[in-house]
This record gives sequence, structure tokens and C-alpha cells, in this order.
Amino acid sequence: MLDNKGFDLWADGYDEAVGLSEESNVYPFAGYKNVLGYIYEVIMEKPGAAVLDIGFGTATLTSKLYEHGCEVYGQDFSARMIELAQEKMPDAKLYQGDITKGLVPELHEKKFDFIVGTYSIHHLNDEQKVEFIKELLGLLNDGGKILFGDVAFDTREKLEQCKVEEGQRWDDDEIYFVLDELQQHFPGIKYEPKSYCSGVVVIEK
Repeated sequence: MLDNKGFDLWADGYDEAVGLSEESNVYPFAGYKNVLGYIYEVIMEKPGAAVLDIGFGTATLTSKLYEHGCEVYGQDFSARMIELAQEKMPDAKLYQGDITKGLVPELHEKKFDFIVGTYSIHHLNDEQKVEFIKELLGLLNDGGKILFGDVAFDTREKLEQCKVEEGQRWDDDEIYFVLDELQQHFPGIKYEPKSYCSGVVVIEK
């Protein structure tokens, strides 16, 4: 797994690397544009929404929301990613922090209409995911939504099948969403598949 220094080094070529995977329709970024497009369309239904982006990277998604009037907040653990994102979104409130340790204190002072994370929450193990989602739900306005775009599967069986099919491409350091397991903790959770290995996890308050 890359640490924050690794992501600093990868930051400038990140969008290109994602694009190559997405265009080839291969794991892990197959369906990437559809994932981001779905999240964007949901958020655009509420003009001027307050949005928290977890692990925003180079702000591919968040900068579009920013341009269309959203109030943007974010946390990422790469100083270089934050630097690149801040250039695109001068008035966004962006903080450096490791999500395995939760959100930075400043973000607990605000309520959000949407909390998003695209290809970032897989750095948390299954237990950490549950605790983190509970933390995030406490920061949502009534009717707000958590939207996680990532590699995800309906069942553990489908995950294991994909793992076998991908072989050496599969990243054992990343822990992906399994919906029927999360439903035990969040009964109202929904999943919108966008490729054979990815989609959007939706949790509404």
C-alpha cells in the first residue's frame, strides 16, 4: 500500500494512470467515469450543496462540483494532492490527515449534505469501514447521503471470483466493499454497479 509519500510521488501522473485503466475497462478503474458521473449527478440535484470529499486526490470530481457552486471541504493524506487540488479550488477548505485515524477535528465542526469518497475508502479494513461510516453519518444533514465510488461487490463470492480472474493485477493491500456484509450494520445501504468490478455505495441519513 502506498503511504502519503508514495501518493505525493504519484500525484502528477495519477489522472493519466486512472485514465489508461478506465479506457481499457480493466480492474481497478473500469467504470471510473461512470462512477464519478453518477455521484456528480446526484449532488447536482441540490444546488449549492455542502460536500465533504474523503481522499479527493487531484480533485477530478470535486473541482467540477466546486465550479458549479458547491461548498467543498476535503481530507487527503498527500500534501502534493492537496496542493494540486487547492490550485483548482482556491476557496475549498482542504485538510491533511490519515483516514485510518478518522477525520481531522476541523471537519467535525461542520454538517454536510453529501460526503463522498472515490477510490479511497479501500484503505480501511472492514471493521474500520463500519466505524468510519458511523462517524460520517453523524456529520450529515437530515436527508444527506454518503456516496462511495470504488471497487465493490454485492457478495464475498463475487469478490473472490474477480480476484481469481484478475490474478497478478489484484491488489491484496486494498480492502473492497462487500454489500451484503455491510447491510448487517447499515440495513438501508444501496449499491449502484457501474462496471464488472466497481460501483457506488449509497447510504442515506
